[in-house]
Amino acid sequence: MSNIERAVVIVLDSCGAGEAPDAGDYGDVGSDTLGHTAEAVGGLELPHFQAAGLGNLHPSLLGVPPATDPSMAFGKLTEASAGKDSTTGHWELAGIITETPTTTFTDTGFPEELVKAIEAETGHGFIGNYAASGTVIIEDLGPEHLDSGALILYTSADSVFQIAAHKEVVPLAELYRVCEIARRHCNAYHIGRVIARPFEGESGSFYRTYERRDYAMPPHSPTVLDHASAAGLPVVGIGKIEDLFAGQGLTSAVHTEGDADGLEKTIEAIDEYDRGIIFTNLVDLDMRFGHRENPAGYAAGLALIDSYLPRLTAGLTDRDLLFFSADHGNDPTDGSTDHTREYVPLLVHHRAAAGVDLGIRDQYCDVAATIANALNLPPPARGISFLAEVT
Repeated sequence: MSNIERAVVIVLDSCGAGEAPDAGDYGDVGSDTLGHTAEAVGGLELPHFQAAGLGNLHPSLLGVPPATDPSMAFGKLTEASAGKDSTTGHWELAGIITETPTTTFTDTGFPEELVKAIEAETGHGFIGNYAASGTVIIEDLGPEHLDSGALILYTSADSVFQIAAHKEVVPLAELYRVCEIARRHCNAYHIGRVIARPFEGESGSFYRTYERRDYAMPPHSPTVLDHASAAGLPVVGIGKIEDLFAGQGLTSAVHTEGDADGLEKTIEAIDEYDRGIIFTNLVDLDMRFGHRENPAGYAAGLALIDSYLPRLTAGLTDRDLLFFSADHGNDPTDGSTDHTREYVPLLVHHRAAAGVDLGIRDQYCDVAATIANALNLPPPARGISFLAEVT
């Protein structure tokens, strides 16, 4: 029996660690979110991640050399699921593989019959309906939206049905209602997420708010979160975790306004819950910097997270495991605003984990398998626990 009572999982959204073996299948040959960000800014300054072993799992990372005696276990995860989106990555970290990718409409826009059905039920018209950067499309179509009241509809290389609206034109509650209706219609088209994208400001200076909501399909089978909550353990989702899992398996959840807020709320949860699972998504690396092709911002975002490591680990004991990982890549230097198919980092904190080389793992599910092993829960169908190596 394991003596571990609590697992803390922190997802650095989009923090890829170099092209995956199948990157060519996704048009992502040469992608390296961490490496290219470091090169673009002349070297990263991440003293705590460096000491933990980030440079050991990515030995060519400018400014972050390998540590002689890493304070954490280190390795890389390979995505086994089909896709490179947030939902697929988080689900796999929680123990389930997505064999059939969700449907994308990057080249065609959404089918007319789907759009018209949602318009008819919600009473709102749409403009747009093409693939675009979210910040660009609200600048392009924002004035028309203000004049007509029609909602801005767009997608990306991911399976996302995104609806943007100015808060003074469409109140948040109404935007969320529209998205809930759209979610129901999108199920038949196997669309991964419907995303509410509220924004504010004036023409030429629109900006998106942190009141975004993601409406994902529910996981197609039980995750380690379901097994933990069924066993009576607290399962806390921080950030967009609740949205990505459609609330499934969580006993409590809190949304955040940026990564500093997410890190503060994670520390609060560590103080409040002494057992179970705390699962945090830090979205800014992806939403604010990766999708906007901003390597300087990405480097600053990493530095912010790095600055919190001492506080995150201060409240942990030998009965805790802390995991840092990611859900996919989003190379901010590759000329595209889309996600990238990459390895993702794996850093694990425990007194016995220091310096352990976990190598390149075959699936993200190894994290779920390790948590299940640690908390004496049913194991995922796929995944190899490395608990014995880190405790």
